[in-house]
Amino acid sequence: MDLNADLGEGFGIWRLGDDEALLELVTSANVACGFHGGDPSTMRRVCAGAAERGVAIGAQVGYRDLAGFGRRHIAYGFAELRDEVTYQLGALDGFCRLFRTRVRYLKPHGALYHAAASDEAQAAAVVAAVGAYDRELPVLCAPGSVLAQLAVGAGLRVVAEGFADRNYLPNGSLVPRTAANALVTDPEEVAARAVRMATERTVVAVDGTVIPLQVESICVHGDSPGAVRSAGMVRATLIDAGITPKPFA
Repeated sequence: MDLNADLGEGFGIWRLGDDEALLELVTSANVACGFHGGDPSTMRRVCAGAAERGVAIGAQVGYRDLAGFGRRHIAYGFAELRDEVTYQLGALDGFCRLFRTRVRYLKPHGALYHAAASDEAQAAAVVAAVGAYDRELPVLCAPGSVLAQLAVGAGLRVVAEGFADRNYLPNGSLVPRTAANALVTDPEEVAARAVRMATERTVVAVDGTVIPLQVESICVHGDSPGAVRSAGMVRATLIDAGITPKPFA
């Protein structure tokens, strides 16, 4: 089972999350590419750290929205979004090459992640960017989403993702971040949810509904409270359950 986290989301002198500590725990790093967070020096630093530790590097592409941290919806046209995703992929891949590695997968961030889950035009733009850049790149996204369906249809590999530190609604979507109960902050609960995803292939929604959830990768958000402790407990608990954390890509 892969364990991923969002890294490199600081900008300039502003740091978000503990990238170095998380790189010791995760198997895949979703690296911000400068649009919703991150900057060239941050990208270089995280790529160097990931390469040194054998952590797979993924391009976490987002809307051009630093002020809103990529969490505000933007009504992009197809070609513009396709090209902005391509731009971000290429920028991160350039830094990967400095450390004899490469971008191993793509994951949308924030509002783009949610838009591509249901908006066919935006999902198609992401798929077009990946297909033209490197058809071997997997797409990390929500299982059953529009993005997943279009990517499969285009012959791309799709890797289904579950969120150990986010609550789910009964329909299988995430509780909106505007809701008070959007996040799961207790590291022990986060770890228990991750093991359930890995072993029982289910998650319990906020109303107690048990939802089937077949995933290959589990995310712990790097900007969440207690992210390092949560990621550490998830990793240790998976190992205790006989599950070896390893990159999917």
